[in-house]
Amino acid sequence: MKTLRECIRDASKNQVGLGHFNISNIEGVWAIFRAAQKFKLPVIIGVSEGERDFVGVKQIAAIIKSIREEFDYPIFLNADHTYSFERVKQVVDAGYDAVIIDGAKLSFEENVKMTKQCVDYARKVNPDMIVEGELGYIGTSSKLLDKLPDGVVVEGAGLTSPEQAKQFVEQTGVDLLAPAVGNVHGMLKETHDPRLDIARIGAIRKAAGVPLVLHGGSGTVDEDFVEGIKKGIAIVHINTELRVSFRKALEMSLKNSPDEIAPYKFLAPTVEAMEKTASERLKLFNLQF
Repeated sequence: MKTLRECIRDASKNQVGLGHFNISNIEGVWAIFRAAQKFKLPVIIGVSEGERDFVGVKQIAAIIKSIREEFDYPIFLNADHTYSFERVKQVVDAGYDAVIIDGAKLSFEENVKMTKQCVDYARKVNPDMIVEGELGYIGTSSKLLDKLPDGVVVEGAGLTSPEQAKQFVEQTGVDLLAPAVGNVHGMLKETHDPRLDIARIGAIRKAAGVPLVLHGGSGTVDEDFVEGIKKGIAIVHINTELRVSFRKALEMSLKNSPDEIAPYKFLAPTVEAMEKTASERLKLFNLQF
């Protein structure tokens, strides 16, 4: 079985996207695993600070490890958007496969300092752990939006520059970089999210020298996913789309079975709905299907 580092290397080499899907419960884990298993693709389960507090920091690590070992399958766990050294230390010590240090709201200098501290600690405890840094603010919440979040810029000088990216990677030593290239966390209710700056993605990938990660993938038009992956995006994050699928399926399930009180019965349709959403994205990110 390949390691996460090898899976990322292969995705970058073959110009396909490794799917990263966030979960808040066990239903999400099984949905994503089944979708990936269907296509025999490696997959990353993501948990933000709030999500992992809900499911259990150590408990979700144990669940993913048990699935990987039982099925001999390349399913990995990432600590998504982690905002302090203390929270990074927590997941490194818990045995996560990857962590994202999110200092995007900090100054460049402060972001570099915190990210470097986290990289150094992770390297000392687990040299195989994948460490990602973030440069450029794209919002923080995976939810339906009436408008772009305050402080988010989707074009021009507010986006990550190739020069900044190169400097950031050199000074921090991160394995992956999540830039601001027109992407935004969450999904706009009335339209698709802003278009990605495809040329900028290519320039950043070349300058930074490490694979790129697209955060805020939900709501992005299909064409931008495909072109962005060709230009250097190796991992794509999807969260809001899964949350929407879960809620719609749950509402319909409760409506159709108003007297059902067994959670495993009225929650079963939510697994199917999230699996369908994840499957559609995995197909797109790996165009051979």
